[in-house]
Amino acid sequence: MTDKTQIPEIRVGIVSGKGLTFTLKGLFIDSRNSLRLEGQWTAIYLNDKIFLRSDDRVIEIGGELTLTPENPDDSFFTLHAVTIGVNFHWQRNEDQSFKGRLEFIVEDKKLTAVNVLSIEDYLVSVISSEMSATSSEELLKAHAVISRSWLLAQFEKSKELGSRSANYQTHFITITEITRWYDREDHHNFDVCADDHCQRYQGITRASTPLVVKVIKETWGEVLAYGNEICDARYSKCCGGITELFENAWEPVNHPYLQNIIDTNEAPGGFNLDLTVEKNAVNWISGNPKAFCHTNDKKILRQVLNSYDQETNDFFRWKVEYSQNELSALVKERTGMDFGEITDLVPLTRGASGRIVRLSIEGTKKSIIIGKELEIRKSLSSSHLYSSAFFVEKKKDKKGLTFILHGAGWGHGVGLCQIGAAVMGASGYSYRQILMHYFRNATLEKRY
Repeated sequence: MTDKTQIPEIRVGIVSGKGLTFTLKGLFIDSRNSLRLEGQWTAIYLNDKIFLRSDDRVIEIGGELTLTPENPDDSFFTLHAVTIGVNFHWQRNEDQSFKGRLEFIVEDKKLTAVNVLSIEDYLVSVISSEMSATSSEELLKAHAVISRSWLLAQFEKSKELGSRSANYQTHFITITEITRWYDREDHHNFDVCADDHCQRYQGITRASTPLVVKVIKETWGEVLAYGNEICDARYSKCCGGITELFENAWEPVNHPYLQNIIDTNEAPGGFNLDLTVEKNAVNWISGNPKAFCHTNDKKILRQVLNSYDQETNDFFRWKVEYSQNELSALVKERTGMDFGEITDLVPLTRGASGRIVRLSIEGTKKSIIIGKELEIRKSLSSSHLYSSAFFVEKKKDKKGLTFILHGAGWGHGVGLCQIGAAVMGASGYSYRQILMHYFRNATLEKRY
């Protein structure tokens, strides 16, 4: 249980490297090393030690470094050349500024910059980074609650994993099948990372607004709960019309509040919604069903999508084409396995949203079954395929064999659909109604 009388702090891993350049705006203190610093510095890891270098000074530090602002309200630090959207099609570097403490820790003979701050201050940035700070009030409130819930649920999960004697597994590998899921358990020295792997957190770089501050205050300490547990509240950009089950994207555990939900207030006609059946999934993905997230309203989309997200506008239904040579080379590069010429991509198991959970990649040299959804998306794109809700059309002509992937949705599809929630907010639904639409069986509670 979270202590209701105290606001928890969070440690966020921002960026790693042999050398990290940062600028301190205001005076920062490290009492352990008797340091009082401001201005621009570069932290370097060399010969098992941390060194700080400026234009005219070099300071040798011991094992770790913690810089605390003397005046927290007026000071911040900037980390230069932070990579965002790692391995996604919008990947880029940018300078990012943060409030709170700055720590440098050593991981794998590199430095990692860690920002330490209160959860509520963290959330002001998260909901401005995951979407636009100018989003509707009800959408921002809903996102504040699910972001807080997800984070506190991860704290509880870390405690649980720490008490287990057995190692936590995120993969099962045999000679014929590779099943992996990607969560946040690989962060051992901080709570969460700052990128899409956990939640987007870009400090004060993404402009906040008085409305963002207001919704954080009005939902202060509020979480989704199921029984005595805080909900592991997941979300993705666009579910494609129906949400997915937790166990089809991550560990094989069913959460009663993360079920397959039709993303509309009435079932769309003309579809059999048992999308675990191949022909039904093909019909669904080929179709044009009514859904909250089925919108081209640029005003609404601007609420959810930051500038680099708006580079993607075919998220509800999409298509990707590969020649046989392109697909064979891509899969070899992305999986590290030589299949020879890819001859087929065969869905073996589909989830409730039609997302493929197990896919057989068949080639002239070998065939392997892969899963879960993100492993499939990583294997079939130079960045990440929009989702694993797709079917394969093969065409053969004089030029050879072409694979056409017809797909639906953007992301894993579990929990809240951000674009669907934006449409609901714009249509007059309250944040409580939005949350209860996507998280059935859950309740709202104040935890501090």
